[in-house]
Amino acid sequence: MVDSQYYLPNDIGISALDCAEAFRLLSPKEKLYAHYLSRAAWYGGLVVLLQTSSESASIYVLLQRVFRQQSPAQLESVAMDAGLSPEEYQAFLVYAAGLYANMGNYKSFGDTKFVPNLSKEKLKALLWQSQAFKDSPTEMEALWNSSADLIYSLEDRQKQLGLGDKGITTYFSGNCCLEDAELAQKFLDSKNLSAYNTRLFKREAVAGKNSYEVRLASSVQNDCVVDGETDTRCGKYEFGEAVFTVRRGDYAPLMKKVSENLEKAQAYAANENQRRMLEEYVRSFTFGSVEAHKEGSRYWIKDKGPIVESYIGFIESYRDPFGSRGEFEGFVAIVNKAMSARFGQLVSSAEVLLPELPWPSAFEKDTFLKPDFTSLDVLTFAGSGIPAGINIPNYDDIRQTEGFKNVSLGNVLAVAYATQKEKLTFLDEKDKDLYIKWKGPSFEVQVGLHELLGHGSGKLFVQDEKGNFNFERQNVRNPETGELISSWYKGNETWDSKFSTIASSYEECRAECVGLYLCLNKQVLSIFGHEGEDAEDVVYVNWLTMVRAGLLGLEFYTPDSQSWRQAHMQARFVILRVLLETGEGLVTLQETTGADGRPDALITLDRAKIHTVGKSAIQRFLCKLQVHKSTADVDGGRALYDRYSAVTSSGSHDFLRLRETVLLRKEERKMFVQANTRINGETVELVEYEGSATGLIRSFAEKFPEDAEEVESQLLELSKQDASCWC
Repeated sequence: MVDSQYYLPNDIGISALDCAEAFRLLSPKEKLYAHYLSRAAWYGGLVVLLQTSSESASIYVLLQRVFRQQSPAQLESVAMDAGLSPEEYQAFLVYAAGLYANMGNYKSFGDTKFVPNLSKEKLKALLWQSQAFKDSPTEMEALWNSSADLIYSLEDRQKQLGLGDKGITTYFSGNCCLEDAELAQKFLDSKNLSAYNTRLFKREAVAGKNSYEVRLASSVQNDCVVDGETDTRCGKYEFGEAVFTVRRGDYAPLMKKVSENLEKAQAYAANENQRRMLEEYVRSFTFGSVEAHKEGSRYWIKDKGPIVESYIGFIESYRDPFGSRGEFEGFVAIVNKAMSARFGQLVSSAEVLLPELPWPSAFEKDTFLKPDFTSLDVLTFAGSGIPAGINIPNYDDIRQTEGFKNVSLGNVLAVAYATQKEKLTFLDEKDKDLYIKWKGPSFEVQVGLHELLGHGSGKLFVQDEKGNFNFERQNVRNPETGELISSWYKGNETWDSKFSTIASSYEECRAECVGLYLCLNKQVLSIFGHEGEDAEDVVYVNWLTMVRAGLLGLEFYTPDSQSWRQAHMQARFVILRVLLETGEGLVTLQETTGADGRPDALITLDRAKIHTVGKSAIQRFLCKLQVHKSTADVDGGRALYDRYSAVTSSGSHDFLRLRETVLLRKEERKMFVQANTRINGETVELVEYEGSATGLIRSFAEKFPEDAEEVESQLLELSKQDASCWC
């Protein structure tokens, strides 16, 4: 029997993202703009297969070959003839849907591997009976032989993503360890090169020196200066006792398709900012230039209130074990004007709300650059998963001085967090109806505060390359010690490069704390339409959701490597620990026995103490988080965060035993089915699919109607080129 945490259950929730009405209201020009942006996103999203595991691309192609020939409905009778039971065939469909939804065979949320919940023999029997195998037996057998063992392997290192002996990763070659990652970061900083669009390969030593290849994602594969480029960072560099070679051409054919579709979208841009934005993105994906992507992001920020919103590139660094390299994602979404009006009110109130945060004014940005904050209905979100809200760009220098945008993904929120009462774990019965009623509205408030005033707040103290400081060194004091500030970011150092492995989770924790802290503000609640007793219920459920999420977060901790696999869930566990440590009966967590006789747990929150004990606890902790972040105090920040992140069996709670209970009663995250767009004559049509494994599979089988075989061949070739690097 395979441990249930390593397969997706047959009854996993799968929902369609509804954007039909929003799409219908677009003009013909806007539909064409959205269509070509979506094409660019979907082609780029295939990069994630290559960023996830060595076998993901082969599994994807194997499934595509099967389902482009036969739909799930047509394949069902084939499965029965091959000896599969209905449950086994459903398990196969769920596995395929999971591979598509996560763009690889590791969960996007939690980074654990998932395998088919049917035997290797049954899966092979089904594939051998498929039309794809009958048409191309040699090719299908080769695909199976190259991936079958890895599809099912649950060796310790292959159970999760990680660096070195902690897991597998394709951001680094298999012979890299943490020391290699740290050295590479120092090299990149010395050359003012961002890690966002890179991978690192350790090569054979040269003259006794360690040799590394830094590979940039680009369609151009020449390392010399080419037309349209003024200079290049490519070349060979001596760095201490190592040699680094910077090369271009990672994911080249996919980057080319991304750029081609962005160029097509330019013809339908609504304004000059959009045109310039796309122009810079094309330059970035052509030459491998993060600087060009930053320039495109500047135009994106200036593009206020577009009807069709989008962003694309190597964005979030959650899945890089070192925390510096971005996973590719691209989204296209349509504004929801009614909900956006509420977020607009929150933006307008930001300058009043920011001084409420519990750090001195010197630790806040000099000027709050009012961002766009819109509610969007997702048309396309290509990548490994779909969040509820986003605050981008992630470039510190732009965020600190030029601004950012916030988006809340309304049609994701509408279906992602719906919960059935009978599946609601670890809460007192008297809390469950209230929780179900207010979970959606309270999460909407939390997402708004988290994105706008969480990620959007706080200053980084910087000394630039000319020696200039962005704060008054002689006056600014650390509120924790009373001493003058003694540390700061220097030159090309960024939050990600400095705090590396804890940066993502630490920042998510800070943003979550801001949400908890400011949701106590009546003005905030009023903006979202909550007054009186309803407002207090929203506060209670928001805090209750957070402490429950902290307990659920234990699913994403790996005891063997003592590591966390998901930034947000680690952050929520840290907050639970802080509130438990506060005591005074604010939060109680006890182990119980369920009605089924199996281990269970109960978490409660005293709502009468949220505004007093709870607020004070978050106030103190949030100030500490911000001070360490502002002052680049890595040692202090890591010590604080690691202490609360520790999962042990000692102390007042046996968290390791509670983790087993959480795993016993866990519910898998939902998967989403997205529509496709296609051009029919002079119009763009929206092609929708049902919210099921079958619908999700069909949406991908029909994703690349013009060039599926070409794209699949390119994926296999890219995968094959680096096959020897992962051993």
